[in-house]
Amino acid sequence: MSMYRQLWLAISLSTLLALAGSLFASIMSSRSYLNEQLRTKNSDNATVLALSLSQKNLDAIELELIVSSLFDNGHYQSIRITDPKGQLIVEKVAPEEHTSVPDWFTSLLPITSQAGVAQISSGWKQLGTISIVSQTGIAYQTLWNSTREMILALALSGLLASYLGTLVIRRLKKPLRDLIDQARAMVERRFITVEESKVPELKQLSVAMNSTTTLLKAMFAEEAERLDQLRRQANTDTVCGLYNRANFLAQLQITVEEENAPPGSLILLRLNGLIEANRNLGRVKTDALLRNLGQIFNVYQNELPDGFAARLNGTDFALLSRNTSIEDMVSSLLDQTIHLFSSADAEIKAFVGYGTFEYGISPSILLSQVDAAVASAEASNVSSVHKAAPLNIEHAPKSLEEWAKLIQRALDQKWVKLDYFPVIDHNKKLIHQESALRLMFGGEWFPAGRFLPIAERLGLSAKLDVISVKLALEAIESQNFESQISVNISAKSIHDHEFRDQIKALLSIKPEASKSLWLEIPEIGAFANLDTFRNFQKTIESSGCKLGLEHFGKNLEQINLLNTLDIDFVKFDVSFIRNIEAIPANFDFLKGAIAILHRMNLEVYVEGLARVEEFEALRTLSLEGMTGPYIGKVFSA
Repeated sequence: MSMYRQLWLAISLSTLLALAGSLFASIMSSRSYLNEQLRTKNSDNATVLALSLSQKNLDAIELELIVSSLFDNGHYQSIRITDPKGQLIVEKVAPEEHTSVPDWFTSLLPITSQAGVAQISSGWKQLGTISIVSQTGIAYQTLWNSTREMILALALSGLLASYLGTLVIRRLKKPLRDLIDQARAMVERRFITVEESKVPELKQLSVAMNSTTTLLKAMFAEEAERLDQLRRQANTDTVCGLYNRANFLAQLQITVEEENAPPGSLILLRLNGLIEANRNLGRVKTDALLRNLGQIFNVYQNELPDGFAARLNGTDFALLSRNTSIEDMVSSLLDQTIHLFSSADAEIKAFVGYGTFEYGISPSILLSQVDAAVASAEASNVSSVHKAAPLNIEHAPKSLEEWAKLIQRALDQKWVKLDYFPVIDHNKKLIHQESALRLMFGGEWFPAGRFLPIAERLGLSAKLDVISVKLALEAIESQNFESQISVNISAKSIHDHEFRDQIKALLSIKPEASKSLWLEIPEIGAFANLDTFRNFQKTIESSGCKLGLEHFGKNLEQINLLNTLDIDFVKFDVSFIRNIEAIPANFDFLKGAIAILHRMNLEVYVEGLARVEEFEALRTLSLEGMTGPYIGKVFSA
């Protein structure tokens, strides 16, 4: 039996015993009072009647008339007069009195009418003895009525006491339940704080629990920050603080290969005269200028979507992002660079080249095209900006109107399907399959990277996500619920109330298939609007499907936010996996982060494995699963 029930039972029993005791005492007191009243009445009436008869010289007939008159006008059980020798003179006895009082009540609480006795005399001469006994019916009726009234009053008091007791228990129950939920969350590696109770004893406990939770959250955050700092130190240039060349090349390849991402841009900046400036200004001042240039690049990196700034070598800097409208920004970057060095009397020229790209272009082609633009600017021998020739012209997107018609036609004709990519564990056992949407245009199946960016601009991403979930549920049903399938959901889609309603309806229609469905939201989209993510989470919480974050790890300093989200898994972004066997800092970072996430009771997966060396390196970590191009080859072999 729960503590609440025991406490409520104790209050109820105590109240019941108190009320029962009060009722018993009241009934017995009333009974005694009525007995005494009957005795007094009988005695007084007998005395008055005896005194009245003593003052008269009555014969037997008159005596009988007086007794009959008194008997008829009163409520007497019997009136009896005897002479001094005990011989009966007059006697009146009433038949048994009938009342509405139950027999069991009169048997349980008998009322005795004690006879009132008085002497009839004339002077010093005794004439006889009178005995009067009153009826008990009225006394029983009075006791019965008062008993019922007392029971009613005490019952109302009991109900009121129970209600007040319930209020007290509820006042204790909420903070206790909060503390229990907090303790359970700590066991599940989720760290939440609760409102401090107004009950002094519980307040001390809630303060202690909140302090423990805050301490644990701080420990996890500090550990995550330490790991992230170590990783950044190993992957950044020691002078300007930007990412180094190896990290940039890996990120570039990841960016152009990411199927569900929008198009982007690449900017290269080359400094001419840096060696002379180093000779004239000294290494300390030159390094200070490079650090300031790194800060300029960091500002743009933080402002741009998926911004990534790096120093490729001594004179070349790069800025990669998912923004294609960069003309004004490129001019501003050149102006800030020239001003930075001219203010320090450093005769340095800056040459900038830039170009845009979309999914499917080769990283080497992209670099060569933008590098050619830098070379063109450099050939002018004047600090300037040059744009690269259009990249991947044969795949250049059509107008928005044409794209809208193509996408809508594909949806109307149901030219849609899902391709699947395996997620396996260390023993190459299939855990689930990642799905990717395909649309058919002109008889050719197009990958999501070709149409999703346009679909988002047209406001069709939510519609495509609904279709993906529907196809995944149908695939699970067709495979007799033996397959686990994951679907990537756009961060923009979960903002749409209609989308959430459609997803909820789909999951409720296919409850069995929903238990084998995994839904993934990009980390950056979830952290950007936690309230929206929680709303989506509430939408699907009763369906049984799993919810997680993909492209995870870029905001590890916000790891404490995971404690407030009821998610099941995370998938580390490919940028942490690429060439991990050759980057010890990334390996140590991933190892430490996995340990933290496991302590938070989360499953951990990694994305984008492309080489056997990466697979072998990750086999030594306690991951739940891995996916990527290499995994597809291994699993299908």
